[in-house]
Amino acid sequence: MSFDLMISHFVDSNIIIWAGVGSLVMFFLTMLDIAADYFGDRERDWKDTGVNVLTGITKELLARTFVGAAAVVALYVIYLFIPWEIPHVWWTWVLAVLAADLTYYWMHRFEHEVRILWAHHSVHHSSEEFNLSVAYRLSWFEDLIEWVFLIPMILIGFTVPQTIIGLIIVAIYQHWVHTERIGHLGWIDKVFNTPSAHRVHHGSNPVYIDKNYGGILMVWDHLFGTFEPEVETVKYGLINNLDTYNVVTVHAKEYFSIARDVWKTPGLYNKWMLVFGRPGWSPEKRNEKES
Repeated sequence: MSFDLMISHFVDSNIIIWAGVGSLVMFFLTMLDIAADYFGDRERDWKDTGVNVLTGITKELLARTFVGAAAVVALYVIYLFIPWEIPHVWWTWVLAVLAADLTYYWMHRFEHEVRILWAHHSVHHSSEEFNLSVAYRLSWFEDLIEWVFLIPMILIGFTVPQTIIGLIIVAIYQHWVHTERIGHLGWIDKVFNTPSAHRVHHGSNPVYIDKNYGGILMVWDHLFGTFEPEVETVKYGLINNLDTYNVVTVHAKEYFSIARDVWKTPGLYNKWMLVFGRPGWSPEKRNEKES
């Protein structure tokens, strides 16, 4: 057996295990973070943390049942019609993670720039705090949509396991960056997604809006003009915060806001833009630009 083939078998048989270990490590770090605040002097909004924990538990249950299964089945159906496949060797796992990271950048960017996608992603940004528990504050509905962004990887020839696990690795990596305990890391902040880089992404300061989308690498943000260093103090949360700890309201409010705006606004173009335009778009702003 060749060295490349031996490495390939080792990676294939262990990468899922290591991804699981990574998830457990991040869970353990989150529990330490919570305990350190509980027994220490650091202030924390415990109701907000409760929303994060309940959201995370519910999302995990959904992802491991019919919601996650539906996404996997959909990708496999598409995969069956692809007549080519990237060789399943160890180095293609590296390519898969890089491709997943680039895929994540554009998925993440669209979730900020298309209102109907922002409706689920805004859940993650709705916390006015920034700690490791916020990493679990992910919408219950995102798995119903985000699998669509993985289709290009399948079309290129990556297998379904490589595609999904690649994205899982990108997601696991991002857990540790949700913290204020780690300050600036110099040049590393410009190359990789770090706590400093991700604090910027969660900022509602005008200079920080829609910046630093990268999952693992900041290279994509430099390449596509969305990188912003952390300079001024970050104000976390939404531009218009929800002011609620009701977990159902947190997940549903933006969908109801879209429905309300579409209902009361005349004109098919206006209705379309209120759903698929940028968050904050309105007929009034359109008229201002045209006048």
